[in-house]
Amino acid sequence: MKQLLSLLLIITMMAACQNRPTVIANTYGEAITTDGALSLANLNVEVGDKDSVILTLKGTIEKTCANKGCWMTVQDENGVATRITFKDYGFFVPTEGADGKEVIFSGVARRKVTDVATLRHFAEDDGKTEAEINAITEPKQEIEFVATGVVIYDKDTKK
Repeated sequence: MKQLLSLLLIITMMAACQNRPTVIANTYGEAITTDGALSLANLNVEVGDKDSVILTLKGTIEKTCANKGCWMTVQDENGVATRITFKDYGFFVPTEGADGKEVIFSGVARRKVTDVATLRHFAEDDGKTEAEINAITEPKQEIEFVATGVVIYDKDTKK
């Protein structure tokens, strides 16, 4: 009986010491809970006809602001991208190296009309040409997402 207990203890200790992959992530802004994050593809459904809604969403970073990291565009699994900004410019994400990484972000989504000046500013930050910037002449109705917290996962450690 004593040998059986010793063997059981050794097996338990070995199982506890197994190498498990470590999830490496960087957090920006407020700490957020990543459990239960919805796909970005659900954004329109979740906002519906509400003025605003608090959500935690996930997707893949398409691009970040090359100047300061003050916004990012995130794609859903269908390739549809949404611009994410950060509450009160209180934090920034990396300007390089985040493209293609999985991201979870939490904050407020609301319907809004983005004016021409802001759209041109975004295009400038995105490195668009003068002609492309000047071609923006109409405001755009869209869903604005202002994140309070962001978690970016390294490519090899996606959750």
